Amino acid sequence: MKSRHRISLLVTTAFSVMPCLSAFAATTTPHPVRHHSTRTGSSTHATAHPANTPVAKTATAAPRKKKTDVNFAGEAETINVTTGTHATNRKARESTSPVTVVSAATLRRSGMLNLSDALTRTYASINVVAMGADSAALTSSIQMRGLGPNEVLVLVDGKRRHNTANITADAGPQFGSTGADLNTIPANAIDHIEVLEDGAAAMYGSDAIAGVVNIITKKQAHGMQTSVQTGANAYNGDGWQYKVGADGGVKWGSDGYLHLSGEVYHTDHMVVGARDHRLIGSWPTNATTTGYYNGIVPNAMNVPTNSNKIMSTPEETRESLAIDFGKTITEGVNFYGLITYMHRHGEAYENYRTPVIAPSMYPAGFSPLETSEENDYAATLGLKGDNFLGFDWDLSTTYGADGNKIGNKNTVNTGMLASTCSTVPGSAYYSTDGCGWSPNTTRAETYRMAQWTNNLDFRRHFNIANVVPMTLAFGGEHRLETYEIKAGTPPSYELGGTQGYAGLGPNSAGNWSRDIWAAYVDGDFHPLPHWDLDFAGRFEHYTDVGNTENGKVSTRYDVSKRIAIRGTISTGFRAPTLAEQHYSAMNVDPTGASGLLPVNSTAARILGASALKPERSVSASGGIVLEPVKNFHVETDVYQINLRDRIVGGGTVNGQPAVDAIEAMGYSLPLNSITLDNVSAYYMTNGASTRTQGLDIKADYMFRFHNAGNLNLSMALDLNRTRLHHNGTDTNGNPLLNAQNIGYITTAYPRSKIILNAFYTIGKWDLNVRQTRYGETTDMLTYSDWTDKTLTCPSGGKLAYSNSCFAQFKNTPRWLTDIEVGYRFNSHWHLAIGANNVFNVRPRRVPQINNSRGAQIYDQFSLQVPITGGYYYGRINASF
Repeated sequence: MKSRHRISLLVTTAFSVMPCLSAFAATTTPHPVRHHSTRTGSSTHATAHPANTPVAKTATAAPRKKKTDVNFAGEAETINVTTGTHATNRKARESTSPVTVVSAATLRRSGMLNLSDALTRTYASINVVAMGADSAALTSSIQMRGLGPNEVLVLVDGKRRHNTANITADAGPQFGSTGADLNTIPANAIDHIEVLEDGAAAMYGSDAIAGVVNIITKKQAHGMQTSVQTGANAYNGDGWQYKVGADGGVKWGSDGYLHLSGEVYHTDHMVVGARDHRLIGSWPTNATTTGYYNGIVPNAMNVPTNSNKIMSTPEETRESLAIDFGKTITEGVNFYGLITYMHRHGEAYENYRTPVIAPSMYPAGFSPLETSEENDYAATLGLKGDNFLGFDWDLSTTYGADGNKIGNKNTVNTGMLASTCSTVPGSAYYSTDGCGWSPNTTRAETYRMAQWTNNLDFRRHFNIANVVPMTLAFGGEHRLETYEIKAGTPPSYELGGTQGYAGLGPNSAGNWSRDIWAAYVDGDFHPLPHWDLDFAGRFEHYTDVGNTENGKVSTRYDVSKRIAIRGTISTGFRAPTLAEQHYSAMNVDPTGASGLLPVNSTAARILGASALKPERSVSASGGIVLEPVKNFHVETDVYQINLRDRIVGGGTVNGQPAVDAIEAMGYSLPLNSITLDNVSAYYMTNGASTRTQGLDIKADYMFRFHNAGNLNLSMALDLNRTRLHHNGTDTNGNPLLNAQNIGYITTAYPRSKIILNAFYTIGKWDLNVRQTRYGETTDMLTYSDWTDKTLTCPSGGKLAYSNSCFAQFKNTPRWLTDIEVGYRFNSHWHLAIGANNVFNVRPRRVPQINNSRGAQIYDQFSLQVPITGGYYYGRINASF
């Protein structure tokens, strides 16, 4: 009863604020997107289709349209969305579940060069963390409706996209995630994106709990488009970046198409700039000293206080390619495919090491760099037809893989330099590569995640008893998933490993796989002309975690042409990934270490770990779609997601028990240079049950001023709250989540997010102004190096680096202002100049006692304001 009261209150609140929102509409309200379709008889089918949805009757490419860079909200009503439904000829605002179309023009006007950042800037329900840690800095993962990256399913042309191999191994909101990397797809290949804000596991299988992001690629057989953008952080004077992209289409015979897209992207480091705590003396004594003790002479090295660059964005160079094609094989049977490839080189700063660490190699200290060499590729091949016993059908196979070689440069293995180093095999301090020297570059580990998916789908439209129209869809899927870890070179993990990022040893290496078999059925009924009712069910069998059954019921009733109500209730699941089950990691920083233990290892079981099982969810949503006056659209939806057995980081222990567990994995730690209380060990566990409740409102209206131009006003609001309903215990009876872990999954996500957008065009000019308000986030911060060492935690132990006492920190709400001005020289050339975060708004600074080494001045785990501040750019687009 209490939940229904809350939902009722949210709906009432939505109606009460709606008059105030009438002048605005969501930045992500549908924009005109080229719709690739052909007509045969009385049916129109889009050429891009979701998984399990049979496709178009021919491979004919999209018709030629007028070249333009200006897209307006509302015009995307011409497109038939394919996400969240097996029905045809259905527009976004006609769907039973909330679906939003984000056009390529909307993404382009965000000013962001990464797709994940562009979605975050233009979509209220999607966010990213302020800064990824370690290897996670090199892969950007989106979070949606308060849940993690693993609870968001990504499709490309309706086919399941493979995940990244690069796991987020450090504690935080994205801990353990290996979400699909949106930035592996060239931006020029994207026609539009369809975002389903609803649970859809009954349709698509695992991961579709928070929602579905379906990227639709271009399929034109004509034309060419190019885009060049460059910019930098004007306030810091760094972070320079550029992107060059192009795409074009040609005919493949008389009945086919071939569309190629490519992109080159580069960005330099953007360093926040912070004052290092590790000076001579202790705070606040000698707080202005600029010298470091090098182990020989006090104050001998005059090292700049901003030498620690840990809080920064990585340097990255990326090249990507996409090839989309389709052709008629015979009458009623078409061949289609999509091939993508990306190579990425990235480098991310680790904490600065003072001269005392390795004075013989780095007398002035050093900043290790974690490197990544990544290759990501995928290929889809398929056949589709329109008459197999009266059914449309689609047979497809998709193979995708991501391989990532993680390295370390500008580093050192101090154990190899120590007098205790030994060349005697079997010695506790044995070094495979000798003693008295150390490499400054190593390979730390190599990951590879691969996914091979095969689908066979059928669909047919008919009338039950010649009265009730129905769409029946059913099909099956087989998926083979593999995950591989290769150990690093011996100096990366022996004798404590290399500084900055310790590699994985042979004990962590392995190769794992599993098979998944699935079958589904979906019936879409129209019992009454204005009433749609959809039932879906799915069964899946995993060879490692067992069976799961899920269902979904959706309905929509159009009260009139201006009012419709809709609602959905569904069950869902997310199977633990192979990485979550088998990955382990060691992270050694200047004064501490943390070890992630494989949940099925002996070391983790000593700490109380048990085997992972699937997460399970029950989702409910309800909404209303309004058009109070012509061309003024309002959508309001409330939702609730109950998620149990949520996989989180837990069972954290500190001190000697952590050292014992880490050493049980075959690792040794440099105990002479670290603080014992700053050593932790943890593992992944089904440690939480949460309830997420939210409200989404979208609205848009177009003012047409004739000779004075057109003004599109839009608004998007996302209210979101997650609460912990159950904190699990380990086999020793200890709570799995401490206050910090709880904060990561409940309050690190913004309590609200509002995007107000105004897009004005007149003649050859266009102006886009976007105001974004990020709501409050709250995290529990660790007391670190400047904490008074005499203070103790009430629950026991010292306050510094305590695992049970934390400081509550609130990132207060922030407004960001983005402006872009464009000019179209002719039908081919368009120039835009823009500024994101014009007023250089930054997150709130954390207190010094929670600011590790003085270098982490912001809460890096908050999914609120970016740390990068103001960004200024210019862009040229050309189409021919």
